[in-house]
This record gives sequence, structure tokens and C-alpha cells, in this order.
Amino acid sequence: MRVLVIGAGGVGTAVARTAAKWNLFERVVMADVSLDRAKQAVTGAGDRFAAYRIDASDEKEIAELVQAERIEVLLNAVDPRFVMPIFRAALSAGITYMDMAMSLSHPHPSDPFHTPGVKLGDEQFAMAKQWEERGIMALCGMGVEPGLSDVFARYAADNLFSSIDEIGVRDGANLVVEGFDFCPTFSIWTTIEECLNPPVIWEKGRRWFTTEPFSEPETFVFPAGIGPVECVNVEHEEVLLVPRWLDARRVTFKYGLGDEFIGVLKTIHQLGLDATAPVRVGSVEVSPRDVVAACLPDPTEIGDRMTGLTCAGTWVRGTGQNGSPRDVYLHHVADNAWCMKEFASQAVVWQTAMNPVVALELIESGIWSGTGVLGPEALPADPFLEVLDSHGVHWDCEERAPVIT
Repeated sequence: MRVLVIGAGGVGTAVARTAAKWNLFERVVMADVSLDRAKQAVTGAGDRFAAYRIDASDEKEIAELVQAERIEVLLNAVDPRFVMPIFRAALSAGITYMDMAMSLSHPHPSDPFHTPGVKLGDEQFAMAKQWEERGIMALCGMGVEPGLSDVFARYAADNLFSSIDEIGVRDGANLVVEGFDFCPTFSIWTTIEECLNPPVIWEKGRRWFTTEPFSEPETFVFPAGIGPVECVNVEHEEVLLVPRWLDARRVTFKYGLGDEFIGVLKTIHQLGLDATAPVRVGSVEVSPRDVVAACLPDPTEIGDRMTGLTCAGTWVRGTGQNGSPRDVYLHHVADNAWCMKEFASQAVVWQTAMNPVVALELIESGIWSGTGVLGPEALPADPFLEVLDSHGVHWDCEERAPVIT
């Protein structure tokens, strides 16, 4: 299979390193706005890998590269602001598309903390019929969260429960980056977007609704020694994806951010530094959010200074297949030291990157297939987890004491 990866940041680079180490795919083409960065991503990977410069907003340029390299699957590994041109280019080329973050949301203009406006992925789902008519698949949200978290949800629905009260994605870590008081371990552009937008919640009968950022704090106890972490509502794709294919009374996403991290994000918002529209500074125009990103450490360069674990998982509560209450947390824990040793990528980006690589394997084998715009939960979960096992990637299902209400 011939794969084009657009975006040679932390996740894109980790995809290339993982595909090389696992000896996968006939051809992997890495493309980025920086040719040097694309070349660096495939350094030492072998002759199957190539690097190009590309403008992710230029659909014509993407289509020309797809044709020149006879690409079969396009993996989008850039910030979600570039989702739609890449998505449309793949549709135009008639090839399989995959991303790890969906098209951007836009808050409701008059009631943002109760009513959704344009939701994550709405622009992509609006084009689903075109993908179906062409007989091709757009697999959206196939990172770790969304992605592996959705696979866990499908696995639980198929194998563990007869009915589900809540599917709640919970993300927490004890990562520390030496020398920095504030150091996001992922793209700050994406972090600001998902943390400061109104979070979305799904409830059967009420469907999707919004709330205020950082609402409904709860303490969740994470495994592997991470321990209790306060988690809050954050906007995320799982809440928009899971209810389309799985039956649950409630779907949520909560992230363990911490008071200090939340305080910094609130200050960024209060100062208007989360804005994406350019402002004039002297003789130049610049996006405030891009300035914030430029002032912070590059997430691809902090791995050597990072220690600790990060945990991504899906908490499912309901009635087990034996008719009794059941409460489980399906999860994957990434140790930064192991990720750096094995893949030279820090834990957060590698944990994200491994999942599209596995999905590409399943697409290549024909085990995963379909047409239209799909989420990971639309496809069988068991084969995905079996491939993870085959690569020695450990995941777990932790039984928890059910709360009887």
C-alpha cells in the first residue's frame, strides 16, 4: 500500500518511525510545508520512504502529489484547520482518507454554553454522500483520542455490555517536563481550540448540548500509579462520533488538566491570545495564537526532558452481558522513557501515532473497509486490538466496582 502522510510534526514523524520499525507498507511519502522537517522525519527509515514539500491548504498541490506517487491512502497529520482542503483533495482523487482530528467547530452565536453551533466534524459529515457515491472511505478521528478511545467503546459494546449507561473518555497523566512551568505536550494550537471551546455532551433524548469550558470537575483514579486526577469537560470528537454508531444513554469526554494549566488557558483567553484572526503589530500582521505557539517549546523537542506516564482510555458503565451492573476502564498507558527509547518520540505523540498505523494495516489487509464518512467505532474493534497485541502494545480492561443508583 502507498501512503501519503501530510504533516511532519511530532505525530507525523512518529507515524513514519513506527511504520519503519514495524516494516509496514510499500511506500510512505512524508510531506510538510517544511521540506527539511519532512526529510528529517524519514531520515534512516529506508528507501521506501520519501519526503516532499507541500502546502496543506492547496488542494491542487495535494492532488498532484497523490497522482505522482500513486497514493492509495492519505493520512492527515496536521492541525485541524487544514482538515477540509486535505479531505476534499482525497475525495477528488478518489482515495481513502484518514485523520486524527476532525473539521473545526464554531460556537453558537447567541447561546454557546447550551446549544451547539457548528459541531466538530459537521463539515465532513455533510459530504458523506459524496464519499458513498464514489465508493470510498473517509476514516475520521483515528488517533488515540479520538481513535483508540472509540475502538475501546466499540469493543465494550460488542463484548462486555448488554446495555450502556455512559461511555466516558478519560485522559490523565503524571508527565513532567523539566525546566518548564507551562509546557503543553501536544500542539498548543489544538490544545487551545479544544479546551476553550464549549464542551459537547450527548444524552439520549436530549442529543448534543454544550456546557461551559472546564465544567463538571470529577476525580478519576488512573491506573499504573498515575493515581487520582481531577478531570473536566473538554470539547472532543468522541462525543460527536460515538452516538452515531453505538447505543449509550450518555457520552462525555473529560481531560485531566490541573488548576495551573486551566488558569494559564483562561488567561490566554482573557488577553485575546487565543484568537486566530491576524492583528496588526507595527508593520506586520500576526495571529495571536500563532505567537503563543511560537513562544512555547516545540512538543517534538521535549521528549528528552519529559518523565512520566500518560493514560488514554474509555470508561464504560452499564449492564454486563450477564445482567449485572458492570463498570470498566479500557485503557492504554504510554511510558515516556519507553517511547523515547523505542521510537525516539515522546509519549503523547507516539501514543497518538501508533493508532493510524494500525488502522492502515487493517485497511491494507481488507479487514477494515467501508464507504462514506466513518468513525473508528463504525468498524470492528477486535481486529484492531489483536494487531496492537501482535506489535507488543499492551492495553488493558480494568474492572471497577459499579456504582448502584
